[in-house]
Amino acid sequence: MKIAFLGLGVMGYPMAGHLKQAGHAVTVFNRTQAKAEAWAQDYGGDFAPTIAEACTDADLVFACVGNDRDIEVVATQAFAAMATGGLFVDHTTASATMARQLAKTAQAQGRGLGFIDAPVSGGQAGAENGQLTIMCGAAQTDFDRAAPIMQAYAKYCGLIGPVGAGQLTKMVNQIAIAGLVQGLAEALDFGIRADLDMEKVLAAISGGAAGSWQMSNRGSTMVADQFDFGFAVDWMRKDLGMALDEGERMGAKLDITRLVDQFYAEVQDMGGGRWDTSSLIRRYRDAHLAKD
Repeated sequence: MKIAFLGLGVMGYPMAGHLKQAGHAVTVFNRTQAKAEAWAQDYGGDFAPTIAEACTDADLVFACVGNDRDIEVVATQAFAAMATGGLFVDHTTASATMARQLAKTAQAQGRGLGFIDAPVSGGQAGAENGQLTIMCGAAQTDFDRAAPIMQAYAKYCGLIGPVGAGQLTKMVNQIAIAGLVQGLAEALDFGIRADLDMEKVLAAISGGAAGSWQMSNRGSTMVADQFDFGFAVDWMRKDLGMALDEGERMGAKLDITRLVDQFYAEVQDMGGGRWDTSSLIRRYRDAHLAKD
């Protein structure tokens, strides 16, 4: 199967690598060509200088780019070059509206193109280790074609519903994470102010009802004031913005999400746009230091 992968950021670079290591013929494209050249050297695949060349006669095209505008530009160019009956899989976290629009654009090509919105969760570590969660919106036949290929970098790959359902599920994921991280930030700040041994506190509570992925993987670094890694605040605000917009359209009350989004805006104002999302605790720490 001839595969193209468009977008080699911190997620796309290893994801495309897993596809090549699984034995597929992979051609990559990246806006900064030097990164595509580096990928080709690292994994032994091919790179192309344009989207059209990367996607020419491709049976399956994957994309992992920044936002709605980026994926619209990338997908439109890819559709024109793909093989008849080809399938486009979008791993970008974008809006459900854009997913539905692109599915219609693909269909309008009149060449039997399919489209799957397939946002992922698991972060850079999940991409590198091939342990991503993939939430798909698609027709069953399209999902059945793509799922075995996506297993190269997935620990879970599920069809949630029709096109758009994958992006909506990713919004559910981000809403849940925002509330969890905010609760964890408040709890850890409370423990720090109480002069508790936070290493012992985390050991005591992480295996109980309060435990979570965020606590296990971010609790100690939050206490240590370390945030130069992980999923950036800027990206989280983009995701929460889409969730808030979608919530407004459907009449869903997202009170905590809206509040946490405001807190992340404060972190951005502190210069933390590229910090990990666990940096919410920095708001409390800086306020405490200012008070002292």
